[in-house]
Amino acid sequence: MKADSGKPLKRKQYERQLRELHGELVKLQEWAKQAGGKVCIVFEGRDGAGKGGVIKAITERVSPRVFRVVALPPPTERERSQMYVQRYLPHLPAAGEIVIFDRSWYNRAGVERVMGFCTEEQAKSFLQVVPGVEKAIVDSGAILLKYWLEVGQEEQTRRMEERINDPRKIWKLSPMDLKSYSRWYEYSRARDEMFRASDTAWAPWYAVHSDDKRKARLAIISHILSSVPYETMPREKIKLPKRQKAHGYEEAEFARNWIG
Repeated sequence: MKADSGKPLKRKQYERQLRELHGELVKLQEWAKQAGGKVCIVFEGRDGAGKGGVIKAITERVSPRVFRVVALPPPTERERSQMYVQRYLPHLPAAGEIVIFDRSWYNRAGVERVMGFCTEEQAKSFLQVVPGVEKAIVDSGAILLKYWLEVGQEEQTRRMEERINDPRKIWKLSPMDLKSYSRWYEYSRARDEMFRASDTAWAPWYAVHSDDKRKARLAIISHILSSVPYETMPREKIKLPKRQKAHGYEEAEFARNWIG
């Protein structure tokens, strides 16, 4: 994973490229709806790597009925007694859906393992099982894309400090984030073992350096579009109909309270 080189992408250049990609994402959406496509996208990465920003860039111009974002809360007592991946299965895409996991079943290989929420035996057992689970997902007709966002130590520190000092971002910082921040190399070891165990021919990992958030977003969206065999679907030309005539209707003061 080589770090990104070159100058940071300027805002106008970024917005122009993103606008073009948004148009393609809409085409992808219409293809999924009409052709019954199923796409499952998993986002993992270090804290502060920019997963939320990537997901927002993907979804801000498409329908939430087609592009569904799944960010599950901590498991309930009942869910903790289930097979580990079981609670994720109901959220997998059906025909006509593109599901984005903002963290996924790989919590077991990452945060749960590093923070001691599962045993080493449970983590290793998960890594043995997950390739078979993902093979079943792919064999069901879904396209499975897995992305790891990697941020450098200095940039992660800058982003964490920004969350501390910016009242708009303080909600992004949890006590767990602070503990995770101190365990950089434990996360590195867990990540490396996760890659070795689950980087398969049918569900490979794609890693992206995200120190430059704009470049990372454009690269990921472009990769998604190149990985799904979508087509531009035919559509009829749209023409607005004429409005009906008033036939004596007069505008009434229908609301007492107006804002703005």
